[in-house]
Amino acid sequence: MRYEIGAEPQAFYLCHCTECQRHTSSAFGMSLRCDPATVTVTGAMKTISRMSESGTRRFGDFCPECGVRIQHRSENDPSRLNIKAGTLDDTSWLVPAGHIWISSKQPYVVIGEEELAYPQQPEDKTAAIKERWRMMLDAGDA
Repeated sequence: MRYEIGAEPQAFYLCHCTECQRHTSSAFGMSLRCDPATVTVTGAMKTISRMSESGTRRFGDFCPECGVRIQHRSENDPSRLNIKAGTLDDTSWLVPAGHIWISSKQPYVVIGEEELAYPQQPEDKTAAIKERWRMMLDAGDA
């Protein structure tokens, strides 16, 4: 199973919610927001469906061969798709444009004062993070 992103991602950010910590067995999840119309998957994925704390149905798509989580999405917003950035062939260019759910971040994770950080999910659904990502790309910082 492989995937290809056919357009520039909309944003890259780190999510520190307890759900992402569980899914990744790490301190945070790395989310690369993409337009789902630009992502092509070769092969089949296995999908798990669950209800989030907010009452939204969420879908996690996994490689059926190795079990790695490839992406996640929400039933209520089909225009949003988050690729789990650790699955990219090359992650060396990734620099997060922001952090969400820092209210549940691990105490040893240090977020700089100049970084965008939100206690929970931002009301604007990551618009400021997308804008910062665009500025970073334009400046060659991501």
